[in-house]
Amino acid sequence: MRARPRPGTEVFGEAWERLFDPPIAHRGLWTQGGAPENSLAAFQAACAKGYSIELDVQLTADGQAVVFHDDRLERLTGVEGRLRDHTAAELSAMKLSGTDETIPTLADALAVIGHRAMVQIELKTPFGEVGELEKKVSEILIDHNGPIAVIGFNPYSHAWFADHNPQVLRGLDSYSWNDENARKLAPELRKSLAALEQVELARPDFLALGLDMLPSPRADVFRAKGMPIVAWTVRSPEQWDAVSDHCDNLIFEGFAA
Repeated sequence: MRARPRPGTEVFGEAWERLFDPPIAHRGLWTQGGAPENSLAAFQAACAKGYSIELDVQLTADGQAVVFHDDRLERLTGVEGRLRDHTAAELSAMKLSGTDETIPTLADALAVIGHRAMVQIELKTPFGEVGELEKKVSEILIDHNGPIAVIGFNPYSHAWFADHNPQVLRGLDSYSWNDENARKLAPELRKSLAALEQVELARPDFLALGLDMLPSPRADVFRAKGMPIVAWTVRSPEQWDAVSDHCDNLIFEGFAA
C-alpha cells in the first residue's frame, strides 16, 4: 500500500503521481559498454522504455549546471582533476567512457527528455555551500514543462527550495552514512543524518533512502503520515522484494525493473 497523499500535494501535479510509478532509472538507462551513465543516450534509452530518470547535477567553474555524478573526472573521462575546476565548454569536449557521448548540461538533458519522463534531479550541493546550484537549477526549470523533482543529501538545499521554489517536489536522500565520503563529516552530523533527524529542517515531500538503511522503523513513521519512500540503488529483483513493503518506488540499475 502506497503512502497516502497529504494535503497540498496537488501543487506538484503530475510529478506527484509519477513519483510512485514508473520505476526510476539510476543515472538513466545505462549499461557497461553501452550508453554511459548520466549521458543523453542513457536518458533517451530510459524514455524509450517508459522509465522515470534520476540524474546528478553540479556546477562548473563558470557557474553552469551540468549532469555528472563524481566530484572528480577520472572514472568516466580519463581526465584528471575536479569537475568544478572546468568550464562547461571544456567539459562538453570530454568523452564519456570511451564513447562519443559527452558531459551534458542540465538544460540539454531536460530538452532531450521533455515531457517523456519524470526527472529526479539530484543536487550535488556540498555541505556548507547552499544557494548557487539551487538558484541555477531553479532558473533552468522555468523553461521545462515535464514532471520533475529535486533530490539530494544536503538538508539545507531542500530548505532553500522550500523557501524559494516550493512548487517543486522535493525528496531528501539519506543512507547509513558509513562510507569513506561520509567520514569527511563530523560524527554527530553523520549520526543525525542517518537517523533522519534533519527532516524537519529540510521539509521534504518524500524520502529517498539507501538500501543499507531499509527497512527503517523511523521512515515507516514518516510514510504512515503521508511521506513516500523511494529506495536506492536497487540492483536486483531480490533486493526490491526485501524492502518493497516499506517503499513506494525504486531507483534501479542493472536489471529491468
